[in-house]
Amino acid sequence: MAGMNNEQRSLAHVRQLADSRWMEHFLEEHLHSVAHLAGGFAQHFAGADWASLAGLWHDLGKYSTEFQRYIKTVSGYDAEAHIEGVPGRVDHSTAGAIHAVRQFDKHGRILAYLIAGHHAGLPDWHSAETGGKALSIRLGAEQNHLLDRIPTQAIPQEILTQAKPTTKLRGGVEGLHLWLRMLFSCLVDADFLDTEAFMDGDKAASRSGYRDLPGLLVDFDSYMAKKYATAEATPVNAIRADILRQCREKATLNPGLYSLTVPTGGGKTLSGMAFALHHAVQHKKQRIIYVIPYTSIIEQTAGIFREIFGDNVVEHHANLDPDKEDARSRLATENWDAPIVVTTNVQFFESLFAARTSRCRKLHNIVNAVVVLDEAQLLPPEFLQPIANVMNQLASHYGVTFVLSTATQPALGSFQSFGGQPFSGLDDVREIMDDPDALYQALQRVEVSVPSDLQTPRDWQSIADELVKYPSVLCVVSRRDDARELHRLMTAKDEGKNTLHLSALMCGEHRSKVIADIKARLKRNEPVRVISTQLVEAGVDVDFPVVYRALAGLDSIAQAAGRCNREGKQNGLGRVVVFVPPKPAPPGLLRQAAQISVSLLSGSKSNVLGRDLAKKFFEHLYVRAPSLDKYGIHDLLTRDARDCQIQFRTVADKFRLIDDTAYQTFLVRYGDNDVLLGRLEKEGPQRWLMRKLQRYSVNLPKRLFAQLEKQGDVREIWPGIYAQVGDKLYDKMLGVVIDGNIAPDELVV
Repeated sequence: MAGMNNEQRSLAHVRQLADSRWMEHFLEEHLHSVAHLAGGFAQHFAGADWASLAGLWHDLGKYSTEFQRYIKTVSGYDAEAHIEGVPGRVDHSTAGAIHAVRQFDKHGRILAYLIAGHHAGLPDWHSAETGGKALSIRLGAEQNHLLDRIPTQAIPQEILTQAKPTTKLRGGVEGLHLWLRMLFSCLVDADFLDTEAFMDGDKAASRSGYRDLPGLLVDFDSYMAKKYATAEATPVNAIRADILRQCREKATLNPGLYSLTVPTGGGKTLSGMAFALHHAVQHKKQRIIYVIPYTSIIEQTAGIFREIFGDNVVEHHANLDPDKEDARSRLATENWDAPIVVTTNVQFFESLFAARTSRCRKLHNIVNAVVVLDEAQLLPPEFLQPIANVMNQLASHYGVTFVLSTATQPALGSFQSFGGQPFSGLDDVREIMDDPDALYQALQRVEVSVPSDLQTPRDWQSIADELVKYPSVLCVVSRRDDARELHRLMTAKDEGKNTLHLSALMCGEHRSKVIADIKARLKRNEPVRVISTQLVEAGVDVDFPVVYRALAGLDSIAQAAGRCNREGKQNGLGRVVVFVPPKPAPPGLLRQAAQISVSLLSGSKSNVLGRDLAKKFFEHLYVRAPSLDKYGIHDLLTRDARDCQIQFRTVADKFRLIDDTAYQTFLVRYGDNDVLLGRLEKEGPQRWLMRKLQRYSVNLPKRLFAQLEKQGDVREIWPGIYAQVGDKLYDKMLGVVIDGNIAPDELVV
């Protein structure tokens, strides 16, 4: 401020240099810088005036005498600036929120959400769920002192006095929550980046240097040209080349919603990337986000892309191996500013309904992107309505092109549900392939046999007797305990020489090694029999001559069939055998899907893998679902939106694609990770160490975990972090082995 020396100017941050000198980040400079950055981010969806003003007012509370004393004391900047009567941190975010409402009344609530939540996360409006943290409480008269205590002369008038933003919200009242989250993302990312630039200039500098998408498209086209130049001249490869051609040609079409319907083994991953890259360059999109359902297959896909694009690819998921990441990729996972991001359904969709700053920070980088949803049929029915709503909003108002990529397209158009509730779906989806039916006919590589009696179960012994007759065979079941029992019977027959096991009771490092072993044996034409849960079905690139599948939903049967005769190199068709297992699928979605399959297949001569049957399956699955919005997400977000009253925090708590509150994660002893576990127990969690150890984590239902803890098989080695005790709990073939009274439903995949 004019006329002030540095000692009189308000501070936003301070840091001490190695030579004991102090660097000051003055508050006025910080506010203007954040306003500029946030406005720049929001201009991509015409929200620059709102985001810029939120940036200008977000830290008004730091002008208070209490905060200035606080920052000078806790930093050591001024040892004499003792704080009296101010315990802990000083609330510096409510003041700006109150000022926004005083200036613009109800419209000021838009800014109030952003400002009040820029550290703690977007708040609820009502106090029913979150009490005193609700925005209505924080804006109440009893909180006015947080603004009024700031000396009038402390804040420059050119900051305080601003015109009301004029840009209209995107997506109407229905889309207000997403528009607010996007603005919030712009603010918190700008705040983080400006603070980081002051506190750690080297870290900030490492955020640059990614190549642009046109350059990456050149790399991709070169890679594909070499790939097809050396590919074997097989009918399957000829079909894959035509799929690739169609994806490139259709990429010139206008942005929007697309489906890529290609049978498993048709090269969807690379062809989908071809469409995404060409479409992004054609329409000046800013990045490509590839969304995958399971962490168990994300590393395979990211590995393919990294081979083509190098370090311009960032993985963002829980099981990231730090040996594959560098400092820059770790930074990019914070805000997704890399040109190609590979992530999970959980990370992508939960972020779009999140409240925490760390989850919302990246959202503005989804704007004007191409998003490929791999294996789109695995979107959970109980969240289908809010997912469809947010996809429609992103496509209509934020320049996002979606590609639903799968062999079994879900029926996501609008319809009336079983209870009479309308489903507002994705109604303008365009298919990229010219003739999917002809494509499926051309890529038919298997014959599926279904028992005439779908009611009478078989026993595991008879299944094992059949499987052992094949040198190489894959058998997929729906329960972890079933996989263990069948594996036991199989190893008794071949002395464990050629039978391998896969399930989520194995840690990620273990599964990766087993999958690599399976691929190597298949490539060498060595005998290998695999008993697996359904984790092998989505995207794991294996090719067996024979596949057995326990009765399940038609989508699961089709995915299992995609692991059979994948390359079409067998003489004749591969063999897929569906059988009725000894126990039915557990209650819930898996049982419902299996029952629908029974009703559609009984007495039917339809092609089990036909697209018409798949469409009927999904129609039945969704129409019969108890609810496509199980937790009332849509109502919580829109009921009082006209008055800008939204339950952000409550929605974030309810929108969990995986209910992690029902599970406990712990670290197992596998391979040579004893040193890592010892270091964790001695030194505590460090980012690199925890990233590495996540490769050795397993999730269990909390009841089972409590049983292990009571038995002394696991213990807390650091507050909130549990690890295996001894070496008996984890088997080198099966993973976690739990004996005793276990409900079968607790061992479902």
